[in-house]
Amino acid sequence: MYAATKATIPERVDQLAGRARRRERRCGFDKAVYRRRNVVERCFHRLKQWRGIATRYDEQPGRYRAAITLASTLIWLDT
Repeated sequence: MYAATKATIPERVDQLAGRARRRERRCGFDKAVYRRRNVVERCFHRLKQWRGIATRYDEQPGRYRAAITLASTLIWLDT
């Protein structure tokens, strides 16, 4: 079994030094906000795997919306 690896995004040293020089406060890392944003980005990535959605071949808005609805439903059923 593999152990779960905790993901972190460190700040660059030059950014920290510049912020300290300007006496700005350190930006916080909110785990819940990052998780929600990650879910949304992954959803868009899965939708863009559909060629018609990624390239927007459907010229009529109704067909494009139908394709997004169909793809979203299939993704939802798959999970």
